[in-house]
Amino acid sequence: MINELEKKVTGSGTRIVFTEGWDPRVQEAAIKLVENNIVVPILLGEPEEIEACAKENGFDVSNIQQMSPKSFDKMEEMATKMVELRRGKLDMETCKKMLQHTNYFGTMLVQMGYADGLLGGATYSTADTVRPALQLVKTAPGNALVSSCFLLVKGDQQYIMGDCSININPNADELVEITMQTAHTAKQFGIDPKVALLSYSSMGSAKGECVAKMTEASLRLKRMPIDFEIDGEMQFDCAVSPEVAALKAPDSKVAGHANTFIFPNLSSGNIGYKIAARLGGWEAIGPVLQGLNAPINDLSRGCTAQEIYKMAIVTAAQKFLDI
Repeated sequence: MINELEKKVTGSGTRIVFTEGWDPRVQEAAIKLVENNIVVPILLGEPEEIEACAKENGFDVSNIQQMSPKSFDKMEEMATKMVELRRGKLDMETCKKMLQHTNYFGTMLVQMGYADGLLGGATYSTADTVRPALQLVKTAPGNALVSSCFLLVKGDQQYIMGDCSININPNADELVEITMQTAHTAKQFGIDPKVALLSYSSMGSAKGECVAKMTEASLRLKRMPIDFEIDGEMQFDCAVSPEVAALKAPDSKVAGHANTFIFPNLSSGNIGYKIAARLGGWEAIGPVLQGLNAPINDLSRGCTAQEIYKMAIVTAAQKFLDI
């Protein structure tokens, strides 16, 4: 999947802001992105910090664009715009102070069109990356929430799992939107989504609040003019095993062949993708944020340079391959 996305976005000129330009993993990924002409990386941070990191690690980042909040010549304009976006909740001085942090500065660079997307979280928390995005870039038209998914890859096999990092306990309405967003992401990345809404029950075999909301979300989606297959509620084995599906959901077009999985809550989603990654040997790429007005993605603080490189490709694909 990543190789195909890489081919599609190479040479696109997509400008990706990296909020932690002083991190050696970020610099290593940025150098590779430039060498392969994938995207145009922009390293954020103070020049001395970026240079100290490069020198310590033997990197040459002289041909990579760098930007610092302290020396940005349009800070007045940026702060004014931020005051406007926050609708008077913050004054000018507070905005200027917040914009000294590269997560807010980088998000405003995207919001004002100086960059096409943002990748952060190598040292920032998920909240530190998502909060400025929600406050400044905001949700895309037709979206009421932001969700996330992970791409699971092993050889030629690929699946998508959501939501695994944002919404704690979504209701039926929110699950409908998460499903729509995740199916959209699947299409962006060349997957024809066959969506299974997961639970501990298959087609009414058990009862409970979790089962009820997944069933309701499934019914609502089936009444909508969607262009992908969806079914549920169903157990994971029913979703992926044709033999189990033949017993538990013989009339389903999705059961036994699902490639896109929607979890009932954050706990099951987060645990599920990590079990696949740690015990199943699947490569988990993400989280990919969905529903925002621009491509902004979060990294794990334990990420490697190679993972940052791949997430930059994903971020560029969200912009360049928008459908």
